[in-house]
Amino acid sequence: MADLFHHDLHFRASPNSREVAEILIDEWQDSHNRHGWAIGRYVIMPDHVHFFCSAELDGKTLPTFMQAWKQWMSKRIVRELKFSGKVWQEEFFDHVLRSSESYSQKWDYVNENPVRAGLVKGSDEWPWQGEVESLML
Repeated sequence: MADLFHHDLHFRASPNSREVAEILIDEWQDSHNRHGWAIGRYVIMPDHVHFFCSAELDGKTLPTFMQAWKQWMSKRIVRELKFSGKVWQEEFFDHVLRSSESYSQKWDYVNENPVRAGLVKGSDEWPWQGEVESLML
């Protein structure tokens, strides 16, 4: 597996979190086959999403993957949830993680987002977090 990336993408408007989360998780489960990218841990917040991913050797480039993934997700959210307008903000933030220690530290920080936002008392109470595949460095 190549470098491991952490992504932070923001919604333009906040669609229904439960329904969006179900679509995101479903798409992440197909990401490996469709785009050549393995999705690891994730946290879905009301206005943004964090996820960790890594390209397979024959995977698309990061910009190509992110563009295709955002387009695919937008089409599903608009079609299935009758959402109008643009789903994602144009930019996204990514960080290359080069060690298992930085992955662990970044996950600990991301996983606490629902607590810092006052949505739950403990991170394990947040229903929209998980792991699609185990990513190793």
